[in-house]
Amino acid sequence: MLILYHHYIISMKINLPDFVQKILKKFLENGYEIYIAGGAIRDILMKKAVHDWDFTTNATPKIILSLFPDSFYDNQFGTVGINHQSLIYEITTFRKEMGYSDARHPDKISWGKTIQEDLIRRDFTIDAMALTPQMKIIDPHHGQDDIKKKIIKAVGNPEERFSEDALRMMRAVRIATQLGFSIEEKTFQAIKNNVKLLDKISAERIRDELLKLLSYPFAADGYLLLRNSGLAEKILPEVEAGFNVQQKSPGRHHTLDVGNHSLQSLKSSKSSNPILNLAILLHDVGKPTVARVQKDGVITFYNHEMVGASLARNIAKRLKFSKKQEEKLVTLVRWHQFSVDEKQTDKAIRRFIRNVGQENLEDILALRTADRLGGGAKETSWRMELFKKKLIEVQKEPFLVTDLKIDGNDIMKTLKIHSGPLVGRFLNQLFEEVVDKKLKNEKKALLKRLKQIAKSLT
Repeated sequence: MLILYHHYIISMKINLPDFVQKILKKFLENGYEIYIAGGAIRDILMKKAVHDWDFTTNATPKIILSLFPDSFYDNQFGTVGINHQSLIYEITTFRKEMGYSDARHPDKISWGKTIQEDLIRRDFTIDAMALTPQMKIIDPHHGQDDIKKKIIKAVGNPEERFSEDALRMMRAVRIATQLGFSIEEKTFQAIKNNVKLLDKISAERIRDELLKLLSYPFAADGYLLLRNSGLAEKILPEVEAGFNVQQKSPGRHHTLDVGNHSLQSLKSSKSSNPILNLAILLHDVGKPTVARVQKDGVITFYNHEMVGASLARNIAKRLKFSKKQEEKLVTLVRWHQFSVDEKQTDKAIRRFIRNVGQENLEDILALRTADRLGGGAKETSWRMELFKKKLIEVQKEPFLVTDLKIDGNDIMKTLKIHSGPLVGRFLNQLFEEVVDKKLKNEKKALLKRLKQIAKSLT
C-alpha cells in the first residue's frame, strides 16, 4: 500500500508568477485537480529561481484545450503546452505507463486517476513531488529528504526505471552535475549495469544531455561521473582512449596522461559555453593516434591537432551537431596549438585570425588558458599577453578587403571597366599594400595608386 506523505511549507513564502496562479485558479474553478510538478518544486525547496513551470492534472488533454483555447497538443503523452510571453507552460494529464520495448518510450499509456499513480512513474525522488494550489507538498518518495542529503535516487527499483527509459542514466549524471549532488549507490550501480541500453537512445538526445552537462560549473566532475559509470565509453570513446597514454618524458612539462590532462583542463575552464568546454575536453584527442617514443625517451605527438580536428568532426557528426556547432568545435581543436612568439609579424597574426575566425578568438584564448592550467603551467605569460595585444592592434587596421575605403564599384567607375576577375585583382593588390603599410587606407590615395597599377599593366 502506498503511503502518502504531506508536508506543509511553513518557513518559506512562495510568490508564484501571476500566470501560474491563473492556471491553478482556472482548473480549481472548473472542478479539476491541479498540481505543480517536476523540477520547479525542487528549485523552490533549494531556494533557486524557477525557470520551468510544469503541471499535472486529472483533466484530460481535451478538457485542458477547452480551458485554454490558445494551447496546443501535438504528442501522445498527455502534455498540453500553453505559450505565454515566450514561455511554454506544460500541463500533463495523470498517466500510467506500461511496457518500454525501445527503452525510451512507453508502449502503452492510460490516463491515471490519482496524483499517486502519476508520481510513481517519475524518474528520481527529487522530481517525484507535487505542490498543491494550497502550497502543500505531496512527497511519497521522500524527495525532500534526498535534497537534504544531496543525492540523486531513482524512484522505486532503479533497474526498472533505467530499463523504461535509458536516457534517465544520463539525466542522473547531468542533474547530479547541475546540483552538485552525488548519485545514490544502488542507482549508480544500476547505471553501470545498464550502460548497453544507451545504444537504443537517439544521438540527438545524448547530445542534448551532454551539452547541458558541459555548460555547468562542475562539468569536469560530471564527466568523471560519466567515466566511472561506463557511460563515457559509449558517448566519447575517443576521449577515453587518452587515459593511460603517457606524456611525461625528458624535457616535457606534462605530468598527467592525455586523458587526465584533458579532464584537468576542463576543470580549469571558467566558461559555460558547452561547445568551448567540449573543445577543451577534446583538444588533445588526436594524441593517442600519433604518440611516438623517440630513442632518447622523449614522447612526441606530431600533428595531433590535425588528427584531433578530424576526430572532433566525426564526433560532431555522430552526435548530430548543427553545422555551426560542428565548425566551431573543429576550428578550436584544429588551431589550439597556435604559436606565441614575440617576433611574430602582423601578417602572421592576421593569418592566425583568419584561420580561427574573429568570432572564435575569445574562445581559442580561453582554451589555451585551460590547456595551460590543465598542464600545471601558470594562467598566462608575458608572451601570451603580448600576443593578445597584437590581436587587438591588428584588428584595428584593415583586416579584410572589404575594410578598404574603396570597393569594386569605385574601381569600375575610375577605370571604366566592367565587373570581372580584374576588379578583384586590383582590390587584392591594394589591400596587400595597405596591409604592408606601403599605402594609406584613404580613398584619394587608393584611387591614385589604382591608376598607377592599371597604367603599369597597359
